[in-house]
Amino acid sequence: MTDPFITRRTRRVLAARIGHPDAGAGIPEARWTRAMTFESLVHSDDFVSELLTKTVGQLGLARPKAVRRRDCHGIVADTATELALAHLDAESSGEATMVTALAVPYLNLENVPDSTPVQPDFAIVCPREEEGRTVGSWLIMGDAKDYERIRSRIDDGRMLKGFLQVALGAESAAAWSRLPAGMRVHRQGALAVPRNAFLQPEAVVELLDDHRIEVRTRADERLTAKAELDDGFPAEEELVPYVAHLTANFDPRSCVTCNLFSYCRAELRNGDEPLAILTEIGIDRLRRPAVAGLVSGENTDGPAPRSIVNQVRATVTGLPSWTGRLRTDPCGSPGTIDLVLVKSDASALGMHGVAVRKVGADARTAWVRRVFADPQSPFTRRAVMRILGAAIREIREAGLGPVHLVVPDRPTADLLATAADSLAGVELSRLRWQHDLDSGRPALTFDGEPATLPEPLHDDERLAVSFLLEEDRARAMSLRTPIVDVRAVLATHVTPGGPAVDAGRLDYLLTWAEATGPLDHRKVSDAIAQQPETPGARLSNVVSDAIDGAHREEDTAAYRTLVGAALDYRVEVLERAQRVLDGLGISRLRDVHRVLEADAQEIWGRRVALQASDLVRFSRMHSHWRNAHVDLLDADRKCFDQLTCLADTSVARDRATDAGTRELALATVIGLEPIRLDVKSRRLGDASEVVALHVGDRALVEHPNTAVKIQRGSFKLGQLPIGTLRRQDGVEGLLWDPLVVPELAVGDTLILADATWFTRFKSGHEIAVKRPSLDDRSAPRATCTPDAYSEDPEEHQWCCRPHTVTEAEWADTLAERRSRGELNPEIWPPLVDEERFDIRTHEVEILIAPTPTPDDLTIDDLD
Repeated sequence: MTDPFITRRTRRVLAARIGHPDAGAGIPEARWTRAMTFESLVHSDDFVSELLTKTVGQLGLARPKAVRRRDCHGIVADTATELALAHLDAESSGEATMVTALAVPYLNLENVPDSTPVQPDFAIVCPREEEGRTVGSWLIMGDAKDYERIRSRIDDGRMLKGFLQVALGAESAAAWSRLPAGMRVHRQGALAVPRNAFLQPEAVVELLDDHRIEVRTRADERLTAKAELDDGFPAEEELVPYVAHLTANFDPRSCVTCNLFSYCRAELRNGDEPLAILTEIGIDRLRRPAVAGLVSGENTDGPAPRSIVNQVRATVTGLPSWTGRLRTDPCGSPGTIDLVLVKSDASALGMHGVAVRKVGADARTAWVRRVFADPQSPFTRRAVMRILGAAIREIREAGLGPVHLVVPDRPTADLLATAADSLAGVELSRLRWQHDLDSGRPALTFDGEPATLPEPLHDDERLAVSFLLEEDRARAMSLRTPIVDVRAVLATHVTPGGPAVDAGRLDYLLTWAEATGPLDHRKVSDAIAQQPETPGARLSNVVSDAIDGAHREEDTAAYRTLVGAALDYRVEVLERAQRVLDGLGISRLRDVHRVLEADAQEIWGRRVALQASDLVRFSRMHSHWRNAHVDLLDADRKCFDQLTCLADTSVARDRATDAGTRELALATVIGLEPIRLDVKSRRLGDASEVVALHVGDRALVEHPNTAVKIQRGSFKLGQLPIGTLRRQDGVEGLLWDPLVVPELAVGDTLILADATWFTRFKSGHEIAVKRPSLDDRSAPRATCTPDAYSEDPEEHQWCCRPHTVTEAEWADTLAERRSRGELNPEIWPPLVDEERFDIRTHEVEILIAPTPTPDDLTIDDLD
C-alpha cells in the first residue's frame, strides 16, 4: 500500500514526509554509472548484432536476412511507431530489429491517464514463420541487468528477478491495443547480462510462462489496492495516519534496502510487546512463540535452536553469548596470510587498494599496502596477484604450509576468486592464440574476431591465481579452508544480540565480542550502520562516492588518503578479530583440520609444479570428474558433521533435537548407580550402542584423558564413554554401563551418538572418524614428473598433461572446425561461449558521464 503507484510519491519522498528520511538505501554513484554504461552498451551498435542474433538463434528461429536498430526514446507513441516499422521490416524483408528504450503502458492501465509505463531496455522483432513462410513477427521482450558474476556465475535469485521484469514487459505488451496486427509476444524472453567480469553483454533466454502468471497476479493486487482508495491517493496531511495503520511484514534482512526501513523499524522499537522485539531482530515468525518467554523474563515456551536462543538472550541481557567451542581455525598460525581489499563500485573486478601480511614461523610481518591509480585496469588485478603470489611463495619456501588466506568476509574471497578466474581465462586464451600464431594461423576469438595477445602471467601471479582457483574447487568441500573467512570463524564462538543480519559485519560482531558490560543492541546497530568505513571489500555509499569523485577529478592526494583510510580501518578490524581469537582456547581437533588441508594442498602443489590443471576452475572440470566428485562430497560432509558434533556442543544439541537427525539424541541422567538415562529418541533405545559426545556444555573430545590419534585412514579417539543401552523391567529409563565412566550428576544432559555412525573397535572405548579420500582425480600423481607426459602421453593424459599441450590441442580443434564453417560467425544458430574465457584484455571504457543516482531507486532496482 506504499507503492508509488498508489501514493503517487516515491518511497524515498514518502519516508521524508513522515519524518523518517532514508539515509542508507541509495545506490553508489560509481555503481549507478556502471549500470548505465552497461545499458548503453546493450543499445550500442557494437553489440546489437551479437545480442540479436544469439537471442534469435537460441530460440530456434530463422536466421534474419539483415539486422536493424530502432530507438523509441522512452515515449509510448514512439514505441508504437517503431514497433510498427520493425514489424513491417520483418514481414516484408525478413529483417530483425532491436528496438531500444521502449515505453509500454503498464498492464491493464493503458487508458489510465498519467500512469507510469513499463520501460524495457530492449526488445527484438523478427519474422514469424509457419510452414516456411512469413506470417507475421515475433516480439521478444528483453531487459539489461548489470549483474556481477561471482566466481563465473550469476546468482539464480538475481536472474529470477531480472526475468520477472522481462515478463512484466511481455505481459504489458501482450495486452497493449496498439501492438501491430500479426505481431505476437514470444513465450520466451531475453536478459542481457555481462558475459564475464567485463561489461560485454550476452543474451540469456528463458521461458516466461510462470513469470508472466506471477506478474499478472501482482498487477491485479495493485489494481485491487488502488480500487480500495476509490482512485484517490493520500493527501499531504493524511500521510502519517495513512502509513501508521499499515501492517508491514518486516524482516531486517530483506527490508534494509527499502526507503521505509527506518520508519518500520522505529515502529517496532516503540512497541512494548515481546513479539515486536523478536520481529525487529529478525526471528522467524514460526520461531517467535518458542522464545517469547526470554523477552518477558520467563523461560522459553517451546523448543528452539540454540543459536536463536543465544541471539535473543544476548539481545535481552546486552551481553554476548559464547558457545564455549574451542578453536579449530588456522587464523594467526604460521603459514597464514592476512589480506584486506577495498573494492571499486565502478567495476565488477575493480580494486582501489590492498593490504597483505604473512605470518612466519616466529611472528607476523608488517603490512604491505598498495593503492592503485587505475582500479579497473587488468594490471591492477595482476598487481594484487603478484603481491599475494609472492607471499604464498615465501611461505612455501619456508616450509610453513598449508597456506591459508585470512580475509574479513566472504565478498573479499569472492572478489579474489573471480579476479583469478578472469586472469586464468586470459592466460588460457593466450596459450591458444600463441599456438595459432606459431602454427601460422591468425589468432581469433571465439566469435571469430582478431585477438590481441596479452602478456603471460608472471610466476607469482600464476601461483596466486592457481591458489584462488584451488579455493574455488575446494569451496564445494566442507573440510577445505584455503581461504578463511574470519567473520564466520568468530561467529562460531560468539552470538551477538540484535538482528542476525548485522552480525554479517565483522566490526558489529567484534563490538559484542569485546564487550565488558551490557550493550544496547539498538545503539550498536545504529552506530555501526552510521560508520562510514566497512570491514569488508565493499565500501559504504558515502565513502564510495567520495573515492570515486576524487578519482574522477584526478585529485591524487585525496584519492590516496581516502583509500588509505579505508585500508587502515580494515586492517584495524582484522587485527582486533585476531586478538579476540587469540584469547580463546585451542581445540585438540585443530591438528586434524590442518592435516586435512595439508594433504589436499600437496596435490595442489603438484598441479602448480607441473602446470597441469592449475588454471581450471571447478565448473570447467570434466563431467566424469564431477560425477565421481559426488562420492567425495558425501564422505567430506560426513567427516565434517562428525568432527563438528564432536567439538561444538551447540551444533550437536541442535542436531540432536532435530527430528530428521537419526545419529544423535539428547539424554538426561536420572540415576547414577547404575547409570540410568532418559533418552529422548525414537531410534536410540534398548540394545543401541551409544557414545557420549558431550556432558552438559563439556565436549568430551577436549578432555585431557581423551586420546586423539591421527592415522592414515582415520582419526582415532580413545577413552570415550561407550556402552549399550538396556531396558530393565520395573526400572525407569535405560541402563547404560560404559567401559569409561565420565563424571556425571543427576540432571546432567548428555548428547549421545549412535556408535555405528563411527568406526568401532573391540576395545570398547574407541571410535574413529574416517578420513575422506583426496580429490586426486584429473590431478598429477605423486609419481608424475615434468617429463612424464612427454615420455608417455597416453598413460598421463588425464593426470599431468600441461596446459600448453591441452590448449594447443584445443586450438587445433577449433581451427579445424572453423575451416569447416562450424564456428561463429558462419554457423547458425550462433554458438554461445559457455566458458566465457575468450575475453578482451581490457575493460570497456565508461561511455557516459557520471550522474547522480535517481532518488526513486534503490540497489534492489539494479539487482
